[in-house]
Amino acid sequence: MPTTTKLDYYEVLGVPRKASLKDIRTAFRKLARKYIQEAYDVLSDSKKRQMYDQYGFYSDNLPPGGYPGGGQSASEPGVNFDFGGFDFGGGAGTGGTSFRDLFSQFFGGRSGAVAEPEREPGADLEYQIEIDFWDAVRGAVKKISITRMDACETCHGTGAVGSPQTCPTCHGSGSIQQAAGKMRFNVPCTRCGGTGKLRTACRTCGGEGRVRRTEMIDVRIPAGVANGGRVRVPGKGNAGTMGARPGDLYLRVIVRPHPFFERRGNDLYAKVPVTVAEATLGAKIEVPTMDGRALVRIPPGTNSGKSLRLREKGVPNARNGTRGDQYVEIQVVVPQPTDERVRTLMKDLEKVAPEDPRKDLFSKAGV
Repeated sequence: MPTTTKLDYYEVLGVPRKASLKDIRTAFRKLARKYIQEAYDVLSDSKKRQMYDQYGFYSDNLPPGGYPGGGQSASEPGVNFDFGGFDFGGGAGTGGTSFRDLFSQFFGGRSGAVAEPEREPGADLEYQIEIDFWDAVRGAVKKISITRMDACETCHGTGAVGSPQTCPTCHGSGSIQQAAGKMRFNVPCTRCGGTGKLRTACRTCGGEGRVRRTEMIDVRIPAGVANGGRVRVPGKGNAGTMGARPGDLYLRVIVRPHPFFERRGNDLYAKVPVTVAEATLGAKIEVPTMDGRALVRIPPGTNSGKSLRLREKGVPNARNGTRGDQYVEIQVVVPQPTDERVRTLMKDLEKVAPEDPRKDLFSKAGV
């Protein structure tokens, strides 16, 4: 009687055991389209269909005149097909489908209970970090606590301990022979998953090669990072299974606002108060910048709201280091008329310079 093995549905669909429902549905639709197309390609061609009806399968690799055995049907008595070592490779007529792969899926194939777990790259992680204004514009090194899947220290991320042993079922060949009716097939060994070796799963990580761990890491914040920007830390995401490469860590940066500077892109904006005399006569004043104090010249007759540009006094670009500019907005502070002498001076000034600053106001407004 032909031997049978338990069918592993995960292996049939080609998905890991932790696959989501969406991944399972996608894999099913993909396989359904694949093999329905193959069936149509064979049955819609008269020669291929004739071969399929005669032998129960089709392959471009059959020699001229059919498979050795006198051209008898697979259902006729006395016919015993041995497909051991025969390559059912798909060609143009089968859409590239391997019949060996198809048969191995439905006649035992790789058993998920004993097969070698697949190597899967680690997933990326994303955390949020809040920093102050100066850390963002000047750069800093910050400590952050993260929880991630890290490589198991017992098995060094391999998921196994000790030396691999030769599989006693397939004797290290990685394949066994199974029968279906009068046909025999070479399929991957269900004991070792086709590797020819048996591995002893690590008890610390359960054979996954990784464990959950919380650690404190140092993260370099580049100078010029913007509010809402992301900082990438390579290799600090989840570790991959079976020693596969780890993912990356991404930090979403939240920058606390500054009471004096306002950042727009790589430019800085600040409001600086000046006296009426400084605005009228002109002056040289010191203003704060991210580099310290800077001397700024106020031109005579400067009105409130006028902006003065300080070149390359802004924030460095996080990618190339090119600095933006700083813009100083002048705010003229009018003295309070609490002193009689101030009131007298203002009246005298009005007589000396009786200019009406609103003479064109209504014409510009069009009313």
